[in-house]
Amino acid sequence: ATGRRLLSRTGPCLYPRLPRLAGTTGVARAGVVALLLLLALCWSQASEEVQARKQECTAKGGGGCTPDCAEMAQQEWNYLDLAKIRATLIRQEDTILFHLIERAQFKRNPCVYQEGAQFLEGTGIEGSYAQHLLKETETIHSRARRYTSPDEKPFTPVVELPASTLPPLIVPENMKYLQSIDVNINPKLYGLYSTKIINEICKEGDDGQYGSAAVCDILTLQALSKRIHYGTFVAESKFISQPEEYTRLIKAGDRDGIMALLTNSEVEERVIKRVQRKATAYGQEITDEDSQVHGPALTEEELKYFKVNPEVMGRLYRDMIIPLTKEVEVDYLMQRAS
Repeated sequence: ATGRRLLSRTGPCLYPRLPRLAGTTGVARAGVVALLLLLALCWSQASEEVQARKQECTAKGGGGCTPDCAEMAQQEWNYLDLAKIRATLIRQEDTILFHLIERAQFKRNPCVYQEGAQFLEGTGIEGSYAQHLLKETETIHSRARRYTSPDEKPFTPVVELPASTLPPLIVPENMKYLQSIDVNINPKLYGLYSTKIINEICKEGDDGQYGSAAVCDILTLQALSKRIHYGTFVAESKFISQPEEYTRLIKAGDRDGIMALLTNSEVEERVIKRVQRKATAYGQEITDEDSQVHGPALTEEELKYFKVNPEVMGRLYRDMIIPLTKEVEVDYLMQRAS
């Protein structure tokens, strides 16, 4: 009976062996009981140490504890560490590419972006269908406090969106400027998307898939906006690393000087090449043939088997996404030291 009680604490994996052990000699049974007592004691001491460590971390909020203890208590993330910012931006490349690939399966459907399009007659929808669906989506997301996060910006004017039904976000002290300085270039992004990006990735024509195309548009626009406005995190991180130099340029109103200081051409080229490689991998039709990911430049014939043109994806980053991100960075910094 003692063995069964101890065994229930030391691990159920030994329990099935108990009936067999009970049939051994008295000396053997005594040895088994002693072993179980030792195991139970070790288990009890370990449990007490773990509980005491958790209570200590909870009481101190992570302060004064070991690094792993503090992590268990707070799970903090340094959002302004440049290496972690770059890791986030790399992950966002995947999201953007997948959404562009999804949108590319439909034709351009230009009437989706036209105000008062014929297919909207009798619906009561004002403006374009894409803008209408975007506002409806952002209304829901606003109630979930999406646009209280420093890297999330709505396309709809904030005054037209409802307040969040959730408590406000608690922003760390080192991110107070990110919260207070509002930079939003979504109107410019929407214009570029509906007139240029769509023309680059989609085939010309109208396939009648207006709802599906517009849903893909919203997901793509939100992913692009998040990536571009994450430039405020980059700008804040770089400002902290060189506060005197940036402050001098900001007070002088030298936007070109700020842009030059922000720019790292080598990193930008690596981003563009990585995006092209990802687009080659994600955008090809998978068959029994060899992959084209690490091969030579693709021919026109080979490009027919891709959902999107990898070179176009790289060009979108070079000509639109990276410049818009840097524009956000400069706009943010111009308000940073004022």
